[in-house]
Amino acid sequence: MVFFNTYKMSETSKQPNYFEFYNLPVQFTPDLNAVKSKFYELSKKYHPDFYANEGEEKQEEVLNLSTLNNKAYQVLTNPNKRLQYILTLTDTIKEGENYQLPQSFLMEMMEVNESLMDMEFEADATKLLALNEEIDAIEQQVFNELKQLTDWYDVHEQEQKTLLAIKDLYYRQKYISRIRERLLKM
Repeated sequence: MVFFNTYKMSETSKQPNYFEFYNLPVQFTPDLNAVKSKFYELSKKYHPDFYANEGEEKQEEVLNLSTLNNKAYQVLTNPNKRLQYILTLTDTIKEGENYQLPQSFLMEMMEVNESLMDMEFEADATKLLALNEEIDAIEQQVFNELKQLTDWYDVHEQEQKTLLAIKDLYYRQKYISRIRERLLKM
């Protein structure tokens, strides 16, 4: 694929680099106005209808660029997708990885899981409310730590150790999300 000689796939990753495609720095909190502006600019530039009279190869290239533009916009405007994307792009997380969360976090979550199991056998609205509040507090703490680290990463040198700390918080968020799913079923 030629990509009008303006874009190439990332060397380190098998996936496209959306930041590079939009000419933006890799950041956990990019300028969303710049993302939106670039999306609209490229939507016009790569709209398949403008290439209806071109050859099949050119039409396919433009369709692929249009698709890439849509995917880039979806990922870069969604904080959760963007977080996972950057961690994947930087090879900080890998598909199928079996990440081991810290023992202290798992112990804290064991108490929450035990409370959930108790609730499955004996529903209690007061206990459910208290459990939700406890999970909210844990989730907020993870969010605050994640925000602090991602802000640091965006402003300062983009260090691997910061990415590893962000990775840990990413997996904590995923764990908490699974607990939330269980809560919704109660």
